[in-house]
Amino acid sequence: MINFHILTLFPEMVMQGLHTSILGRAAERGDISIEAVNIRDYTTNKHGRVDDYTYGGGAGMLMQAQPVYDAYRAVIDHVSQNENKNKSARVIYLTPQGKTFCQEMAQDLAKEEELIFLCGHYEGIDERVLEEIVTDEVSIGDYVLTGGELPAMVMVDAIARLVPGVLHNDESAQTESFGNGLLEYPQYSRPEIWHDKQVPQVLLSGDHAKVDAWRLEQSLLRTRERRPDLYEKYREKHPETT
Repeated sequence: MINFHILTLFPEMVMQGLHTSILGRAAERGDISIEAVNIRDYTTNKHGRVDDYTYGGGAGMLMQAQPVYDAYRAVIDHVSQNENKNKSARVIYLTPQGKTFCQEMAQDLAKEEELIFLCGHYEGIDERVLEEIVTDEVSIGDYVLTGGELPAMVMVDAIARLVPGVLHNDESAQTESFGNGLLEYPQYSRPEIWHDKQVPQVLLSGDHAKVDAWRLEQSLLRTRERRPDLYEKYREKHPETT
C-alpha cells in the first residue's frame, strides 16, 4: 500500500480527479490512500496569503517557505504518530526543471510507503524550503503548466496502478506499453470482422506460444517504427533482437 500526500493550493481539483474510476475504487478498498493537504491552511498571514513578491524584482509572485514547510511537517508528524516511530518520505516537487518522469521512475516510486507531492504555483516556491524538504524534482515534459496539480495527478495515476490489487489483473501492468521496455502490441476484440477488417488469425488459433511470439514481434515492429530510441535501448539489453 502507498499513501499519497499532495500539498496543494487546490485540493478539490486533485481529489475530484483522483477519486474516480480505478483509483477511486482502489482507495475505497484500502489498496492506496490519497489525501490533498491545503497549503493555505498553514499560513500565518491573517489574510490567508501564501505568496509574496520576489527579491530582486521580476514578474509574478512566489510561494513563501513557511506555509509550505508547515504543511510538510504536518504530514510527516501525522504519519510518524500513526506509525509510532519517526518516519520520512520522499518529497517530489513538480517542476519543469526536474528529471523527466518515465515508467522506470514510476516503478521505483511504487516501492515507497509514503509519497509527498509538492505542487507549486505562480512563479514557483522559495528555494530555501525546496532545499530543505525536497528529495526529487520531477517534470512530466518540456512545457510549462499553471501549477503542479496536473503533473501530480499524472504521477499518482502511473504509480498507483503498479500497486498490487489496484488493477486486479496485475498482468496488465507488465504487458502494456513500457512494461518490458517496448510499446504494447495491437489488440482486438469482438466481432472478428469489422469494416471488412479481420482479426489476425494467430489470435484465434488458441496456440498461446504462437500468440506470445506474434505479440512480441508486433511490439518490436511498433517500437522500432514509433519510438526508435526505445527500440535501441531494448536491443542493447537483448542483443539477439534483429
